[in-house]
This record gives sequence, structure tokens and C-alpha cells, in this order.
Amino acid sequence: MDGKSGNLEAAIDQLLNVEKQMRFAGDVAGTKKAVTDILQLCFEAKDWKSLNEQIVNLSKKRGQLKQAVTAMVQQAMQYIDETPDLETRIELIKTLNSVSAGKIYVEIERARLIKKLAKIKEEQGLIAEAADLMQEVAVETFGAMAKTEKIAFILEQVRLCLDREDYVRAQILSRKISPRVFDADATKEKKKPKEGDNVVEEPPADIPSLLELKRIYYELMIRFKGYLIPFSAFQHECNNMEIGEKRILSNQKQRMNYCLSPFHYKDITSRYYSHNNDYLEICRCYKAIYEIPSIRENSSLWIPVLRKICWYLILAPYDPMQSSLLNSTLEDKNLSEIPKFRLLLKQLVTMEVIQWTSLWNSYKEEFENEKNMLGGSLVDKAAEDLRQRIIEHNILVVSKYYSRITLKRLAELLCLTIQEAEKHLSEMVVSKALVAKIDRPLGIVCFQVAKDSNEILNSWAVNLEKLLDLVEKSCHQIHKETMVHKAALKV
Repeated sequence: MDGKSGNLEAAIDQLLNVEKQMRFAGDVAGTKKAVTDILQLCFEAKDWKSLNEQIVNLSKKRGQLKQAVTAMVQQAMQYIDETPDLETRIELIKTLNSVSAGKIYVEIERARLIKKLAKIKEEQGLIAEAADLMQEVAVETFGAMAKTEKIAFILEQVRLCLDREDYVRAQILSRKISPRVFDADATKEKKKPKEGDNVVEEPPADIPSLLELKRIYYELMIRFKGYLIPFSAFQHECNNMEIGEKRILSNQKQRMNYCLSPFHYKDITSRYYSHNNDYLEICRCYKAIYEIPSIRENSSLWIPVLRKICWYLILAPYDPMQSSLLNSTLEDKNLSEIPKFRLLLKQLVTMEVIQWTSLWNSYKEEFENEKNMLGGSLVDKAAEDLRQRIIEHNILVVSKYYSRITLKRLAELLCLTIQEAEKHLSEMVVSKALVAKIDRPLGIVCFQVAKDSNEILNSWAVNLEKLLDLVEKSCHQIHKETMVHKAALKV
């Protein structure tokens, strides 16, 4: 054993002399070969301690060439999976990480090393440490890294933040990805880089395709949108952020007016980011997943996704965007494969009162079966919110057919008590979903909008104009018939 160790040291010393001569001569190819041969000798001898020492020593040599350091780091990264135990693997990764720290020409290698180390920490159950490691790297500034690898790295950062329940940081990181990047045409030929441009490296084999990353992205967004984030917590997190991330957030703040995520997110200046008002965004995430070709080609995948789209459309409060999505979903031919959901959506677009008890009895089983479908169960309080949406729909229907109605009759139509009917009606008026006034002493609800004198006069003027037009047309028809009759008598 001592003989082998002596032979190894002698061989390394000989190569170190060669490396020194090549380095001083500025011979890039010769220096790269010398440093990689030294590492190869240590690897073949399975002397991991010596390997780590040589990596550090070679990187600190005076006037060491950048190309040699890059070749050395890339060579040593191939040995990570060949390490005999976990402790040796972590030690090698940390050594390479310290060597590549602060060197822009090995920033991609350092990002990959940190990702490997974070994965090990996660497997050990140290989620917080893994998330902290991943947040050290801002891959969006790496010009030579492939687009798919950047997206995969940021998505991994977001996932770890969600795992450690750091939703504010996950929100900030998720904004680094624009959804437009997933709409790029993958079949389009890449432009050849011009002279002086950064050459983009090919992503590793384990990086998913752009469409697969799109699915992962929207699944993380669905997971993110199910949580409540106080604005005060967001402010506190921003105050504690590092300077670089503050700058990123500041720029995006100006461009996107404090949007929570890259596709039509709600304004974070509101007091709470509540999942109750976020069903529509979750629905749009599922809609984006539904549009992926690999999903559309497999009925076992698109049926559960389409079911989720239907449920979250129903759970979303009424607004123009929800109405537009509802009608476009009804036109989808694939909806005929799940007729119960087609019928449910039709009930919502039809201006008729829906009986909650009969609806719940018909769809309770389908609602509870969602936990066994792809994507898991619906968000918390979904059943309660579903009842709330049906009540709101019924109130809107009543407001279309009645200008005035008693509270007692309204409560009967809604299958609620008078107090509950008044409560739900008041909430809709406050949210400006409809216009109504309640005369509590008389117990009467008025859905008419109060008009001022100008509007009343304008409506009268319009009615008079219509009346005069009708009189003129009638006179013309009478005169025409008279002339025809006179002409017939003369003949």
C-alpha cells in the first residue's frame, strides 16, 4: 500500500512539474492535459483525499489558466457518482463548489454542483438547508446556460420553497419565469451565434423537455395558489432579501405592477392573497396543462384535467373572465366524454334557479372522487364554496326576473332562512356583483337601479321616438292599403 502511495505521489510530482512548465509557457492544451491527468491518477488510485487536495492546490496556482480550471472542474464532476460513500461524495462536491465560487467561467458547473448537493440534503430530510443552497444561485443571469436548464433550476427552487412552506419566497422565485417562454416553437431552427456572442451549452440529458417543464410549472403554480399569504409577510421578506434579489423584484415591480405570478396574477397590494378568490387562476393553470399536446393525446390524462377545469370554473366567483372561460369550455368537444360535467356547466349558463340539495345529491360522489383522480382532491372548503356559488347564481337569476321581491319569497327560492338570504344578498351588493336595496321594515328587496331625472327624461324621449316611428309606419301602411283598394275599385 505504501509503495502504491509512493508511486502515486511520484507520478503526481512529475505531472506537476509538467503543468508548471505548460502554465508559464501559456500552453492551454498542455496545461489542461496535465491537470486532468493528475485528477485521473488520483481517481484510478481511489485516493479521494488526495483528489480533493490536488483540486484545491491546482486552482490556487499562480497565473492558473481559466481553461485549465474549467477542464479540472468538469473532469472532477464525472467522479461524483463513482464515490464509494455519501460522505466522500459530499466532500468532493463541497471542494468543487469552493473552487468554482466567484468564477464566472465555471458558474454553470457550480449551479449543477449545488443542485446535486441540495438533492442529497433533501434525501436526508434537510429541506430547509436544501432550499437555502438552491437560493444562492441566480441562474437567470447565466448567458451560456440552456433555457430549459434555467427553467428546471428555478422550478426546483420554487418546489423546495413550497416544501419548506416558504410561500413568499416561492412567489418571488416563480416570477422569474414568464409563461410566454413555454409557447416558443421548439421545431424552429436555432440561429447560429454571431462572433462575440455567448455559446449556449447543451442541457444535460436529465433535463425535461420544454413541454414537460410547462406541466411542472403549472402544477407548482396550482400548488402555490392554495395558500394564504399576508401582505405584511411579503413586505418583511422583501426587506430581508439580498441586494441582487431586491433589484430583480424592484424591476419586476415597475414592469408588472406587483403581479404575483407570470400570468395575470392578482395585485399583491391587497391585504391577503386568498385562495377563495383564486379558483379562476387555478382553473387557468389546469387549462394550460390541458393544452399540452402530450396531455391531449391521452384520454386517461386529459379527462381528470378537464374535470378539474370544470370544478374550478364552477367554484370561481362570477366575472367576465370566468364567464368567457365557462362558455369556451362548453364548446370543447371533449366535454361530451364526461356528460355529467357538461350538464353541470349548462346549468350555470342557463338563467334558472338551481336547487342546491338535488345538485349536491347528484354530484356529491363525483366531488368526493376527485381525491382519487390525477391532481388530487380539490382545495379546502371547496364544498362550502360550491354552495356559495350556487346561491350567488340563484340570486343573479332572481334579479333578472324580479324588480321587487319580498325577503320571505327570496329565501324560499334560495332554500335559505331569511337571515341567510339577507346575508348573502348583502355580500353580493358589497362586492358589486349586483345592485339591490333592502327595505327591512317592509321586508322587500328592490333590484331596480335608481335613475336621476336626466336618465328618466332620456328614457321617455326614446320611448316617444319609438312610438312616433310606429305611428308613422302604421299611417304609411293604412295609406298604402287605401290606395290599393281605390285602384281595385276603378278597375
